[in-house]
Amino acid sequence: MPGWTGALGALKLASGCDRRCAFCAIPMFRGAFVSRPPQDVLTEARWLAERGVREVFLVSENTTSYGKDLGDLRLVDGLLGELAAVEGIDRVRVSYLQPAEIRPDLLDAMAGTPGVAPYFDISFQHASGPLLRRMRRFGDRQSFLTLLEQVRARVPEAGIRTNVIVGFPGETEEDLAELTAFLEAARLDVVGVFGYSDEDGTEAEGYDGKLDEATVQERVGRVSALVEELTAQRAEERVGTTVEVLVEALDEDDGRLVGRAGQQGPDVDGVTYLQSADGAVPEVAVGSLVTARVVATEGVDLVAVPCEEAP
Repeated sequence: MPGWTGALGALKLASGCDRRCAFCAIPMFRGAFVSRPPQDVLTEARWLAERGVREVFLVSENTTSYGKDLGDLRLVDGLLGELAAVEGIDRVRVSYLQPAEIRPDLLDAMAGTPGVAPYFDISFQHASGPLLRRMRRFGDRQSFLTLLEQVRARVPEAGIRTNVIVGFPGETEEDLAELTAFLEAARLDVVGVFGYSDEDGTEAEGYDGKLDEATVQERVGRVSALVEELTAQRAEERVGTTVEVLVEALDEDDGRLVGRAGQQGPDVDGVTYLQSADGAVPEVAVGSLVTARVVATEGVDLVAVPCEEAP
């Protein structure tokens, strides 16, 4: 069984990938997409729950492809409810959704299944239509914004994260302007910004139009600075809202309880600090799921007071 850490457990749905993005080597070393049978996934979820895990984090290279090799692309829709019903599991978190493969009924299942985190990890990679096609991907700024509208129509409080690649071969200033315009309009909670570099054996390794390293890093810095400002603003929009926080640890540096709201994934997203209304440490056990009201932010991190104490 895979490792688990306290209240959070990673649960693998599938391995490999059938997509052929020009920049990615995963299909070469992990092979074709292979879904794990639902019963195996459920058995492991029960095993994790028996060991104190309260949130399962579903991972794969492409969760939107789950079930296609088993003859049913909608398998994941029902599996979410079965996982959320496992005794001891309070929260199910879905990761890595391909925008071109997101189905309305998948959004309905994620939004309508109690226990599924209000969290959408969508792999946009860029927002310029011509550059995305050069990447062997689909979409553009407007189609991605429409998708986000569809998500928020179902889950207004959704937490949304993505990754973007800057400096892909042939990227122009106009392409970069499309990306920044998308980011400014999208109100994303977390954005990972990566500079392009060649991966051995990929299609893009042989592309012309390569940008020099200094240009790539300048663009990474520019987009990263914008993202830092935008995601801090997005966190501020959550002040006054109610969140469900899974308490994970006592921060040894400042003595505060730290956990993650439903909108925050592990490791790479922000965290939520819990404090009492008077600033003291709440009497809450690690591993608890606490309803709290957001009262402040620290960059992308949230500060919240348990609702039973909040004014």
